[in-house]
Amino acid sequence: MLYEDALQYMYHLNKFGSKLGLWRIKHLLQLLGNPHANFNTVHIAGTNGKGSTASMINSILIESGYKTGLFTSPYLERFTERIRINNNEIPKKEVAGFISRIKYITEEMISAGFEKPTVFEIITAMGFDFFSREKIDIGVIEVGLGGRFDATNVITPLTSVITPISFDHTDILGETLGEIAYEKAGIIKNGGMTVTAPQNKEVNEVIQKICMDRNNKLFMVGKDITYKIKDYSLSSGSVFDLKGLCGEYKNLKIKLAGRHQVVNAAVAVGTVETLMTRGIKIPKDAVVNGLYKARWPGRLEMISGTPRILIDAAHNPAGMDILNSVLKNDLEFENLILILGILKDKNYKAMIEKIVPLADLVIATEPESHRALKAEDLAGEVLKYGINCIVENDIEKAVERALSMSSSQDLLCFTGSIYMIGKVRSLILGRVMH
Repeated sequence: MLYEDALQYMYHLNKFGSKLGLWRIKHLLQLLGNPHANFNTVHIAGTNGKGSTASMINSILIESGYKTGLFTSPYLERFTERIRINNNEIPKKEVAGFISRIKYITEEMISAGFEKPTVFEIITAMGFDFFSREKIDIGVIEVGLGGRFDATNVITPLTSVITPISFDHTDILGETLGEIAYEKAGIIKNGGMTVTAPQNKEVNEVIQKICMDRNNKLFMVGKDITYKIKDYSLSSGSVFDLKGLCGEYKNLKIKLAGRHQVVNAAVAVGTVETLMTRGIKIPKDAVVNGLYKARWPGRLEMISGTPRILIDAAHNPAGMDILNSVLKNDLEFENLILILGILKDKNYKAMIEKIVPLADLVIATEPESHRALKAEDLAGEVLKYGINCIVENDIEKAVERALSMSSSQDLLCFTGSIYMIGKVRSLILGRVMH
């Protein structure tokens, strides 16, 4: 099987949607020899900041000399980004080889009376299988959706990590923050350890109760792990001091843009410090260098200076809040040209409310997903704010339109869905390189 055929097989499965539950993935992994049992893990759930936090933990572990697997979703530009070892993406031949094997295994499952695995379950199994065969020391595993019934929740991690929780996927995870927190905190295991970002009071109460019920030791940023920002700019990142669980760090530096990334860095440091209590050696300079070297593209990333182009995968209201703050406080421009593409199953009205009033012009487009909100429907919502809006369904045409309408004093901001941001990044960086 070729790599392209393997992708087509998975895209076909994607049409059947996601089904939460652990019985299919457990049986699938059993047929593969339970590869997830062969390495240590850190498990990350939350609404925003999962990828950035995972990237920083991954970077610190690599700097500490460990062979480190990173499993994230969704991808930005290439499918192979989702599964990496020491930042090297899974080879295409490994993807093709795994899908060749899995086709027969899924037929076995169906004949045994099981439902066909979902695409995310197959990708999760692929990641665990690859990490096991490559004999990694530790895997940094990000959940796909929620936590309690997410396919990744078959692992028993050394540490569970909860990044900031807010409203998203309310149709699946619940309509209150408490209900959403309960689903996310489903990754907290008996007798383990958990590190959490600062949370809403309702969320904190849920996490604390689950940790208490499961005899799980909880460490909280803002209480057990504290930080102080000393210097910040969008272009150069942040400098901060941090008091952790095991020591103090002066003048830590991160390149990831946005003040909120310091919170994610504090969570990452707290996490690796919990690993130290498990006997995993993390030198202080590995923390310093790991944080500085961590990268997570597509989040508040300025990908062009002339014209200035900012891309940000702000895919829910909380993400749009952060983008709103950055546009108002960290950047100067004559006109803001906002190019929006949003998924229809998101709270797009709240997202639009938080960002559209800042724009001088909006170009409505559509992410490359069957879940995309129609550009015409998006434009209808934008026009309610009295902002001029152009409809350009095709992303490539939307990019060309935005470039043709901007001056050197303007800012082009592409946001709304990672399924649009990845395409925009490839298009613009491809143009710059050529």
